[in-house]
Amino acid sequence: MEALAKRYFRAENFLYLGRGINYPIALEGALKLKEISYIHAEGYPAGEMKHGPIALIDKEMPVVALATGDQVFEKVKSNLQEVKARDGVVIALTDRDPEELGGICDEIIHVPTVSPLLQPIVNVIPLQLLAYFTGVRRGADVDQPRNLAKSVTVE
Repeated sequence: MEALAKRYFRAENFLYLGRGINYPIALEGALKLKEISYIHAEGYPAGEMKHGPIALIDKEMPVVALATGDQVFEKVKSNLQEVKARDGVVIALTDRDPEELGGICDEIIHVPTVSPLLQPIVNVIPLQLLAYFTGVRRGADVDQPRNLAKSVTVE
């Protein structure tokens, strides 16, 4: 993850895509990147990519897609092909053989296959590490991110 952060820490925007149970994990990955590295990042449902974010994709915007599990793998792969067709940088987090992605990825983050209900826990860890190492590379204080409240008080 440190080497990946070294390659992409200068990006100004990231797009995170997930389907089904991985959509909240895409949101979490984007949130951590924003909080720790101060890079604009959006988490988006992969099935809705054509309704907005696709217009922003270019060679300057890395797209991190969660392509794990059997149920939505082919659909996420199709999303990645759309990103690549627009010269986007494709970073796939997957539990599959990279050959199954057909060479469309610029980067592969490999995670182990576990029970479908546990897969999001396995998937979120590398995304958090990517945010951490990106923040470190950008010189941010990752232990005390700016403008974040550590507690919420309700009156």
